[in-house]
Amino acid sequence: MTAARDVPVVVRPEEPRDHAAVAAVHRVAFGQEGGTVAAVVEGLRPGRPESLVAEVDGTVVGHVMAGRNLLDAPARLVDVGVLSPLGVLPPFQGRGIGTALVAAARAAATTRGWPALFLEGDPAFYAGRGFRAAGELGFRRPSLRIPPAGFQVVLLDGWEDWMTGTLVYDRVFWDLDAVGLR
Repeated sequence: MTAARDVPVVVRPEEPRDHAAVAAVHRVAFGQEGGTVAAVVEGLRPGRPESLVAEVDGTVVGHVMAGRNLLDAPARLVDVGVLSPLGVLPPFQGRGIGTALVAAARAAATTRGWPALFLEGDPAFYAGRGFRAAGELGFRRPSLRIPPAGFQVVLLDGWEDWMTGTLVYDRVFWDLDAVGLR
């Protein structure tokens, strides 16, 4: 159990019984784009990503995935993680639940041995959680629809200087046209 700003939250692996609640979290948290985000989650599950939920009083109020993607580095392809999506129900936002989910996803990415964890997101939120503008570190966005400031990375254990290049998203993001949604 992790205390998230006075809200007792449990972050744990997603289970099949959570699927409907996770879809509901993303539909509400992402508004008009929520259906697409829920479809991304469904499409990524067979790839066995790290999929974590946040519960408050036994109710799923947040969800995050960190899945394997590729970095097209000059020397060779490198397995890296992509943190996507992250959603928290609006009444629970601003209470540290998103931060707890990001920390758990980072830990899972480190355990998986990925040298970097990428995302598309708000720099104002993610900078305080260790992420930096990826372009400034020599990484290229998988799509020009992603604003440069929103393309972010945190370097993890195992990262080496030669590991730069273009991020290659899982096909699910392309099939659902879910690149650069926000």
